Amino acid sequence: MLIGIDRDEEALAAAKQRLSDYKNVKYIHGNHDDINNILNNLGISEVDGILLDLGVSSYQLDEKNRGFSYLGENELDMRMDKTQNLTAKEVINTYTEKDLANIIYEYGEERFSRVIAKNICIARKEKQITTTKELVDIIEKSIPFSKKKDGHPAKRTFQAIRIEVNNEIKPLYNTVLSCIKILKKGGRLCIITFHSLEDRAVKKAYVEAEGRCTCPKDLPYCVCNNVSFGKIINKKPITATKEEQEENSRSKSAKLRIFERR
Repeated sequence: MLIGIDRDEEALAAAKQRLSDYKNVKYIHGNHDDINNILNNLGISEVDGILLDLGVSSYQLDEKNRGFSYLGENELDMRMDKTQNLTAKEVINTYTEKDLANIIYEYGEERFSRVIAKNICIARKEKQITTTKELVDIIEKSIPFSKKKDGHPAKRTFQAIRIEVNNEIKPLYNTVLSCIKILKKGGRLCIITFHSLEDRAVKKAYVEAEGRCTCPKDLPYCVCNNVSFGKIINKKPITATKEEQEENSRSKSAKLRIFERR
């Protein structure tokens, strides 16, 4: 049985159409962070393997009206799950300047986060910021011209706002540990990440699950009660081949890490 979980109902609809010949698939509108409850509701206690494909999808980026892209002029939305209440427009127009700066710096690793947050707050005093183009214009005015050569100036801020709207990072560490614990012996968890924040959370959880004895080396046996749930299969992430990167530029940032349950 294949269980497909996605927040995006449009993604589920596309999967149902593509996999229409297969009868052993269950489609769940939900969040992988809630995987324990989802499996409990299905009466499943263990699984053979799990694949987590993190972050925003190409479909969501290409569908400009979803508001994920900094190209064009569309409503500030950025919700992976369109049934949730929090949108990018609400974040941009209601969060404090300090909170905006912290989010843009932490989730976007944007060095000009304070200037961008300040200018957002100045602009929204005049009128509500409602479109992606309005936000891009503010960001572009906040970054020195000499620094705009490193890709699109709005890329980092848009990533940060998207992560905040969809709560992508905070639960991830615990989600990875939950996934490992529901694997059968020999089962594998494969996770594809697309930026450093995700990758760090996955690496940290993998190391924690693999376990490390903290006893002094001169002790004859372990007394730290270290518990290991398995082993990390690849210490270095698997990345796309040169050929794949040429065919699909978005694969350049993809990293695959694998953990096997003991």
